[in-house]
Amino acid sequence: MKPAVAEPPSRRVAVSVWIAIPAAVLVAYWPALRGTLLWDDPAHVTAPALQSLRGLWHIWFSLGATQQYYPLLHSVFWIEHRLWGDAVLGYHLANLAQHALAAYLVVLIARRFALPGAWLAGLVFALHPVSVESVAWISEQKSTLSAVFYLASMLVYLSYDQTRRRSSYLWALDLFILALLTKTVTATLPAALLVIFWWQRGRLGWRRDVRPLVPWIAIGAAAGLFTAWVERTIVGAQGPAYALTATQRVLLAGRAIWFYAAKVLWPANLIFSYPRWKIDPALWPQYLYPLGVLAVATALLLLARRHRGPLAAFLLFAGTLFPVLGFFNIYPFLFSYVADHFQYLASLALIVPLCSVIAPFVSRLGKPADVALPAVLLLMLATLTWRQSGIYRDAETLYRATLVRNPTSWLAHNNLGVALLDKPGHLAEAKTEYQAALALNPVDAEAHNNLGNALARMPGRLPEAIREFDIAIRLEPRLAQAHQNLGNALARNPKRLPDSIAQLELAIRLKPDDPQIRNDLGVTLLAAPGHLADAITQFQDAVQMKPDDPQFRINLGNALSQIPARRPEAVAQFQAVLRSEPNDPQAHNCLAITLAQMPGRLPEAVAEFQAALRSDPNYAEAHNNFGRALTQIPGRMPEAIAEYEAALHLNPNYAQARTNLEAACKQDPKNCKLP
Repeated sequence: MKPAVAEPPSRRVAVSVWIAIPAAVLVAYWPALRGTLLWDDPAHVTAPALQSLRGLWHIWFSLGATQQYYPLLHSVFWIEHRLWGDAVLGYHLANLAQHALAAYLVVLIARRFALPGAWLAGLVFALHPVSVESVAWISEQKSTLSAVFYLASMLVYLSYDQTRRRSSYLWALDLFILALLTKTVTATLPAALLVIFWWQRGRLGWRRDVRPLVPWIAIGAAAGLFTAWVERTIVGAQGPAYALTATQRVLLAGRAIWFYAAKVLWPANLIFSYPRWKIDPALWPQYLYPLGVLAVATALLLLARRHRGPLAAFLLFAGTLFPVLGFFNIYPFLFSYVADHFQYLASLALIVPLCSVIAPFVSRLGKPADVALPAVLLLMLATLTWRQSGIYRDAETLYRATLVRNPTSWLAHNNLGVALLDKPGHLAEAKTEYQAALALNPVDAEAHNNLGNALARMPGRLPEAIREFDIAIRLEPRLAQAHQNLGNALARNPKRLPDSIAQLELAIRLKPDDPQIRNDLGVTLLAAPGHLADAITQFQDAVQMKPDDPQFRINLGNALSQIPARRPEAVAQFQAVLRSEPNDPQAHNCLAITLAQMPGRLPEAVAEFQAALRSDPNYAEAHNNFGRALTQIPGRMPEAIAEYEAALHLNPNYAQARTNLEAACKQDPKNCKLP
């Protein structure tokens, strides 16, 4: 079989495809554009501790600084955060742009081989619903971005294969390394190129085909083994849940190949988290999966004497999937052995050949069928993608949709609880979801921790909450959030402040770059006698890590205000909050309290209390504090009494306001009406 020689596409076709693909992607994924952060998205959108130039250095040279060691991916996230911060729309648009660019590269590669239906292949890939998980989920920018580098490297290497220009080889190698630094499943690229060359030529030559790719194979293997080690030792992909025998791994791989092929050919019942299969060598039907794969491979091998294309497609599909078939432990296997985003690249091995068969067939039907039939196919795919991307608009929608099709997903139950926990009126439902997760997986430390968090918010349930935190820590001693939550729960009992401090300090040792833990420790230290200086240090660290968090600055200001000589620093902290949030009532109130304690600043304090109450007229504490300030101004006792009364009207159980009102009434009984 002679290699096909691509004909240059007409300018009109190239322009139309360039416009059609991004436009189609934008329309199909429109429901996901305003989608919120999901599951592990906060671990990918650059953390506060990594947002500086020093943080960028840690992304590259500190293992564990990011969830996975994909330094180029997290560098791109770092740049994106510089551009649009935490605005999710920017990240979604970036994913869509990369997916569209990958689809366009598919068109260029198919045209280089002169395959019919190149434009159809690009559009099918762009609109296929199996790609939704990779495109609509911000964390999976590693899939779309790595695909761009992977396909660009392939395209440039194919040029090198024809011209043998050294510059093309080096550019292709650079792009391959960029792909590996984004997601190491792209290590399969050199093997894919060898399969393509075999398909083109019928044989592989050492000097022309194999030898140039030997360095690529070595680099890819090293990157893959390193990532496997990171997954096992740092991410945590080890333990009983991953203890599969060699036989089980073969059974798993065989079933996974059939699963992925079926989802490409018939993309129905797509789920964010599929049921986790029970891989049991004692059940003979499970052997049918790998035996079926072997039978297909054998048949295609026999067919290859006349037609190499089907076997090449099979090898590309299975080979690209190889890193996620179960021979290596990866963390998501804890929840499910398969996921749509695992086959983002592999799906091309079926999509491109099938489109190259479909296109000539429909063209022979003549008009209007040659246009109408592909249009119907694309419209069907776009509709399915539009519907599927809609479930990614927020966590609650995603996990409710998951549980409809996978009710035994303890992951979805737990994550739905997380989504509901802070939603007004849904605390009891969140607790129920955590309990459902634990009924399915009693040893899930995170679910125990989350259940404790829900119980801690319920009146009279604090002892149960502490018990759940203890269980979580016993199951996973390195779960920093459980230590943090236990510390915060213990802090509610003044007698247990030392234990609370110990838990929060341990949480910081486990997660030193988390500003919220440092803030929580500062709050606890502030309540413990003799720890004011330590509290200030923790608040300062939290502010340094996340300077745009108003609560951290307010807490730091409140701590500084307790030292007379440092009250100007406290004022600066409150003013910094008000520069970005001019109507923050808490910042106005705290600033007013501090100013009232400084000589000659009482008029400014009065103005700040008034600003706080303009922002929130129902702020009982500000009414009380304003009243105290007014008592220091001659002739304004009636106004002070009115402020105390307003505070008690808003909160009849406000003991301090009642005490202040009683004291004011003794000084000015004529203007006082004690409730």
